[in-house]
Parts: sequence; C-alpha cells; structure tokens
Amino acid sequence: MKNNKLLTIKEVKKFLFKKNFVIIKKNKSFQIKDFQSIYLTSIVSLLVVFFFISLPIVIDFKKNYFIASKEIKNNSKSNFKKTLNGDSLKKLSNLDEGLNLRNLFDDVFIFDDLPDDTVRLSAATIEQLFKETNYFLEDVRKTKLVKPVSLSLLPNEMKMIENIKKRKNLFIKIILPLILEENDIIRLDRKKLFSMLNRSKNTNAEKKWLDDKFKQYGVVNKDLSTLKIRMDVIPTSLAIAQAAKETGWGTSRFALEGNALFGQWTWTGEGIKPADADSETKHKVMKFKILKSSIRAYQRNLNTHSGYKKFRMVRADLRDNDQKLDSLILADYLDKYAATGNEYIVILKKIIEQNNLTDFDDVKLMPSSIKLKSLI
Repeated sequence: MKNNKLLTIKEVKKFLFKKNFVIIKKNKSFQIKDFQSIYLTSIVSLLVVFFFISLPIVIDFKKNYFIASKEIKNNSKSNFKKTLNGDSLKKLSNLDEGLNLRNLFDDVFIFDDLPDDTVRLSAATIEQLFKETNYFLEDVRKTKLVKPVSLSLLPNEMKMIENIKKRKNLFIKIILPLILEENDIIRLDRKKLFSMLNRSKNTNAEKKWLDDKFKQYGVVNKDLSTLKIRMDVIPTSLAIAQAAKETGWGTSRFALEGNALFGQWTWTGEGIKPADADSETKHKVMKFKILKSSIRAYQRNLNTHSGYKKFRMVRADLRDNDQKLDSLILADYLDKYAATGNEYIVILKKIIEQNNLTDFDDVKLMPSSIKLKSLI
C-alpha cells in the first residue's frame, strides 16, 4: 500500500458503509441495569426475611394485648336483644341458665347466729333518733345523701300510727339506709369483679373470692357472663315499693313478727304460716332475724330465680346502653312475683309514682368506711 496515511474514524465508517457493513453501538447501560436488578432483588429478599422473623413477635403481642381485651369484652348486648325478642340463645351460650341452690343463702342465714337480745325501739324513740341525727326525707331528696343509720327491727307501733304520711315516712326512713347498704355491697363486689377481669392474672385470694361469688349467686359451671348479669343492684325505689306493698307500709304480721319485708315463701325453712291459709297449705312466709337479712334475701331472689330472668336481662340491656336502671321499666318484668300478675305491676308503679320514690334512686349512703367513699 503506497499510501500509509492514517484514516479517521469518520472515513472508516464511510468505507464500511459503502461495503454494506452495519455498525452497532455497544450498549454500556446493560451493566447499570443489571446492577439495579440485583440491588432490588436483595432489598425485597431482606424485607421478606424481616417479615417472617417479626411475625411471631406480632402474634405474641396480639395475644397479650388484644385477645386479653377481647375475652372480657361484654358482647351480651346483642344477645339480650335476641332474648327480649324471643330468640333462642342456646346456640350462643347458656346465658343466665341454671341455679345451684346449695350455698345461695349462706350469707343470709349467718344473721341467724345473732343473739336474741336485739332491742326493738319504739316509734317515738326512733323518730327522736332521726331528729337528733338530722335525718329528714326532705333533705335526702335534695342532698341525695343518707346517714348510715341501721335499725334491726320495725317498731311495734307501726299499726297505731294513724297519719298515713307519717307512717310512710317512718317506714321509708327505716328501710332506706338498709337497702342502700346492701346495694353498696353489691356495687363493691361488681367493681372488684370487673377489675379482676381487666387483669391477665389474679392472686389466689382473688380466685377464692370469685369461687365464693359463683356459689353465692348459684352460678353453674363458673360462667362469668351469668355472674355479671346476676351481680347487680335492685333500684332503691323498686325495693321500697315492693316492701311497702308486701307489708302494708310496715304494718303486716310478717314484718313485725318475722322481719319479712318482701313476703318470700319457704317450704322447708322456718317461717310464719298465713292466717287465712287452709290446712293443706304447705308454704310459709320466710322469717328473718333482722331486717337486713330480709333485704339481702330479697335481692338474692330477684338476682337468681328463673322467674325473674327477663327482669335481669332488661337490667343488663339498660347497662349495655349506658341507661339508668329505671324501676318503672323493670317493674314490668315482676309479674311472676305475685299471683295477681299484671295487677301487681300496676300497683307497684302507682306506689312508686304517687310517693315519688324515684327520688331515692340516686341517693348515696354516707360512707362509714374508706371503701364506701369510692361509691359516692
């Protein structure tokens, strides 16, 4: 080759193009894309590994914090509505079913061991006591507070108080603190129960207490839902109205001789036979050592007997809806308390309304202990 002149790149391309050669530019980006793919694959792999490592931790956290809360959540609201509508709950749970009578009234009968030297005060003495302690129903209706004046027996003169208003007032003033005291006991128990249910672990003493409450309310199979339904108060106005109806405002023989404020029957225990009962009548009216014992037995009766199951369901439904326990509503479900049925309900409501007894539903007993202060 005669001419040794070096060719430029441009001339080389032109020469090759004339000879029908195609020049393809090398793609340098291939290495970059390949690196990006490896990088993304590594990140995704690390995320997958992290997910499976952390999964057991998440599951444990859910068990400890969310499932524990789920176990104590009150899901009974829908169940109660189904019950009120007549739907069966058998497929869901044995809600408020069954009754173990064995230890039902143990804490009622303990009063039977009291000595027989309880002093029965006269009506005049009681009135003077109330006056000295500034215990007047007018003040109670305003302040919503009652001093813890506890009397064990009604005065024999109840029948001789001719002024009806005066007799009613005396009767209410005697039994009001006793009803409030028993309701406070239930409130404290209920508060303790829900406090225990909100903890994952309980002490042996708390477990023993819970076992005692299952027995006290006759709960079968230690069913917590049933205990929560049964362990609740009776509205004060309803208790006063029933006591007034059953005793004639404290004048009945059963009330004066047997401290029986609510006319509860017995077929086995000690009681007073009704004067108009025939020879074939086997039941008696339960007899109690003191008035407090009668009130406790009455509350236990409404809170456990199958005849008042719907009463308890409606009460629980009111609780679930954050409503006040209305005695005029709950009275509708006490038709089985007396043989007169619906007529009994009408009378109860009249007593409540005519005597403004609902004024006492939000009344509190002045605390005699530190524990009771938490209820005011």
